[in-house]
Amino acid sequence: MQINDELVAKLANLAKLEFDPTETEAIKTDLAQIIGFFEQINVIDTEGVEPLVYLNDASNTLRPDVAAQLLTREQALQNAPLRDDAHILVPKVIKKGG
Repeated sequence: MQINDELVAKLANLAKLEFDPTETEAIKTDLAQIIGFFEQINVIDTEGVEPLVYLNDASNTLRPDVAAQLLTREQALQNAPLRDDAHILVPKVIKKGG
């Protein structure tokens, strides 16, 4: 793979990054090193090695999803900066007709 200014510009566009023209040479050097690392990995013989999906056999331990009232209304409203008798008030974020 040839690493040139065009490739750096294309990758920058795909990643939504903007680079200073003076940074291009350093980026090309870094990309060459990264590709070199992958070329080293390709040399390793992995014949007969099972793909590793997880590092260990642990699985998520989830609690049952049971509806319960953990807070009273008063507790839930206690730290709300704006509220009325039963609701937390928030600023309007949707404009009509727009």
